Amino acid sequence: MQIKDKSIEELKELSCKIRERIIDVVSRKGGHFSSTLGAVELTIGMHKVFDVNSDPFIFDVSHQCYPHKLLTSRWDEFETIRQFGGLSGFTKPNESSADYFVAGHSSTSISLAVGAAKAIKLKGENRVPVVMIGDGSMSAGMVYEALNELGDLKLPVVIILNDNEMSIAKPIGAISKYLSKILAGKTYQSFKATVDKFIRNNMPEGTTYLAKRIESSIKLITPGILFEEMGIDYIGPIDGHDLKEIIETLEIAKSMNKPVIVHARTVKGKGYKIAEGQHEKWHGVGPFNVENGEFIKKSTQISATEVFSNSLLNLAKKYENIVGVTAAMPSGTGMDKLMKEFPSRFWDVAIAEQHAVTSMAAMAKEGFKPFVTIYSTFLQRGFDQIIHDVCIMNLPVVFAMDRAGIVGNDGETHQGAFDISFLRFIPNMILFAPRDNETLELSLEFAYTLNSPCAIRYPRGSFKDLEYKASKFELGKAELLKNGTSNKLFIGYGSGVSKAIEVEQLHSEDIAILDLRFIKPIDKNILKDLSKKYDSWYVFSDSQKQSGVASAILEALNEESIKNISLKSFEFEDNFIEHGDTKLVEDSLGLLPKQLVEKIK
Repeated sequence: MQIKDKSIEELKELSCKIRERIIDVVSRKGGHFSSTLGAVELTIGMHKVFDVNSDPFIFDVSHQCYPHKLLTSRWDEFETIRQFGGLSGFTKPNESSADYFVAGHSSTSISLAVGAAKAIKLKGENRVPVVMIGDGSMSAGMVYEALNELGDLKLPVVIILNDNEMSIAKPIGAISKYLSKILAGKTYQSFKATVDKFIRNNMPEGTTYLAKRIESSIKLITPGILFEEMGIDYIGPIDGHDLKEIIETLEIAKSMNKPVIVHARTVKGKGYKIAEGQHEKWHGVGPFNVENGEFIKKSTQISATEVFSNSLLNLAKKYENIVGVTAAMPSGTGMDKLMKEFPSRFWDVAIAEQHAVTSMAAMAKEGFKPFVTIYSTFLQRGFDQIIHDVCIMNLPVVFAMDRAGIVGNDGETHQGAFDISFLRFIPNMILFAPRDNETLELSLEFAYTLNSPCAIRYPRGSFKDLEYKASKFELGKAELLKNGTSNKLFIGYGSGVSKAIEVEQLHSEDIAILDLRFIKPIDKNILKDLSKKYDSWYVFSDSQKQSGVASAILEALNEESIKNISLKSFEFEDNFIEHGDTKLVEDSLGLLPKQLVEKIK
């Protein structure tokens, strides 16, 4: 959409149309909502001042990129947002050349901009990276690593800090509070320039030190001191919904030819009154009634997250040494209940997975029992800390990984496919998984008793109800749920057990079913025994095939010199999994129960 020649009034009208389109589509299809509504004017300003065909447009997390998609030839196609085969809910370069980079996790944008700026300089091109980043993303350390280098290099980069005083949840930390409290007018840049000019032209050479001290004292009463001290110029705060002010400010920032932060204050959910000012409820939504804001609920089943939350809360009441942490997702992980009940024992440390893991390692050393509750996809960000700070010292930290397996509409950046693969090879780590709500409760009780690091995975949404009664966990012990009369054995891990059961019920043969329970240590004894009765094995697990469940079984068989087994894995192949409704995604992967029956036959 060409907006370069549009007037301010025309752009205001356009912003209303964009909001109407977002509200209409998201209310019917679901998606990210309040964050993207709050970024409409800022996005229009970016497109007005910068050239999306040459300047890298970099959106942090990119859950606020819906206006950008609507401005870049995807107005009609927006109807398919987050649907299988349709538009991604995040930026995606193979979807449009206007999308510079894939994003889904936070705090990567400024690093990308630094890299882009270096490349632009080396190629001798006249292009300026422009970043939009929320105040929530500013809680992650990666941002400051990037700012530190950018302030040193002084390369042209414009960073729009979209400050709506909230990330997904309530903002955590001194930096968020600082950004929310600072007060300043638009005259700061000209005032600073006047001071600089006065010092250069009027101060004798011998009084330069005194002059610099005066300048530093002035900085202490102005906003942006944090960024200024890092070598990044600061403008703002400005009204992030005033198109005239946004465009004028971005033009100034672009012309400065150096790194600049434009601090814009916005209202999350702007344009839909019911969503304005909320924290988590309206961040990412399912279908809802536009008139009253009521959500159209699809399921009344209790989620695995809620089972986890209630179970851990009961354990925390029983054992005072239980503590816990989450990284900016208290409601999504069920930790909000525990933080409310025990505010001195459970914490949200903001978008800081590395810090979350290492801080809990120290608490484990001090005799506490930490539960690190993070989505499978986000735990990837604390990988080094799991090895270096937890497992080397064999500290009894519990990693509770929500959203394991296919998560649906968020797509490849959020699929919980890799946790088994990247945790299984770490010494001292114990891996096990519940198959239903009851075994999830039992898994937490068992995790509390362990004196080593361990990780539990459970899916987004609800477990399926199973007919098999749960038994307590024993270290490294699998559970044979049923014997069979055929030569086949179905092996399930975690939620893969319910799929194994469903496939067996659809199959014409009587097939044995094993709940593996532990992937590390694996139950070699039961595998050895079962190899004498069944020689055709099938593995069911919502995880990556490489270094996954079947790999662990094959390693165990090899170590026991068992060679009569034919093994087939129904884990995920060596690809990133696209976004869309979970059943449609599984259908595309050939992993629906009816498809698996045909493959087995």
